[in-house]
Amino acid sequence: MKKAIKLLFLIFVLFSFEKISAQVTDLARIEYTYFPQRQSDNSFRRFRTFFNYPIELKTEGSYLVPGIEYRNVNFKYEDPEPFKTAKLDRFQSFTATLAYTFEMKDDWRFGVQTGIKIASNFSRSDIINDDLIYEGAIFFIKVKDDEQVDKPWRFILGVNYSTTRGYPFPLPVINYFREFSPDWSFALGVPKSNLRYSISKRSTLQAFVTLDGFFANVQDNFDVTPMNNNSLDATAENISMTILLSGLGYEYNFTEHFSFYVYAGYTLINDIRFRDGNQDDVLTINDTNTFYSRGGLKFSIL
Repeated sequence: MKKAIKLLFLIFVLFSFEKISAQVTDLARIEYTYFPQRQSDNSFRRFRTFFNYPIELKTEGSYLVPGIEYRNVNFKYEDPEPFKTAKLDRFQSFTATLAYTFEMKDDWRFGVQTGIKIASNFSRSDIINDDLIYEGAIFFIKVKDDEQVDKPWRFILGVNYSTTRGYPFPLPVINYFREFSPDWSFALGVPKSNLRYSISKRSTLQAFVTLDGFFANVQDNFDVTPMNNNSLDATAENISMTILLSGLGYEYNFTEHFSFYVYAGYTLINDIRFRDGNQDDVLTINDTNTFYSRGGLKFSIL
């Protein structure tokens, strides 16, 4: 039963780009991110929480998993601009997902997940069609972690799709994890690769490279045409942030499944921009690399 649940939650590894930080097998999480901007007075502060609940079905090894997530992004937009930024300081998202997974032959497991998200600045105090985002993913997972395996490992292969990306096709997902000694392990893949070291039974240190970001609709579209370029017609309809960062993380386990974690690093890519209805960039807000920090509490099955 415990092994089946472990396998089950691996289908959440790379479900959507907006959940890239959840590459671990978490049942629930409360998290806060602080992300200042160099050479600017802008900053991001994000609160995030989610919960997933497995429901065992009659067929052995099969589960149905509903999940919910909430995010609140406080974007302090202080740069001088020719347009008003007062209604761009708060973005929220509400996500509902439903997953199904079952066992296959030779230790393989299949998982499929679909979801709908409402992500917006809600400047009109209601929900419009452009606030809705549809997501989906299909995964094949193989795990070797029983007592007969000296060096446990897992492999994940799949595709995922989101209507926010602007691509008319799903994107591939590949992830490989292996323990190579009692205290050391590594993971290679997207959105996160890391090298972990167990300091003690309660403490773990890791070096990582990972992606983070968010996407939200701007309900009241506005013109971002540069004042000195009347030939360019640019309308901002949504905001998107894509970050690639590296750094160090520390985790302390209060119990076997409940832990505190903190990550700190520096961005390698920092792309914050407004996009139009075709998902083309119309204005880069900031692309200067900077400091990044994140911490919180999580309840994990592992």
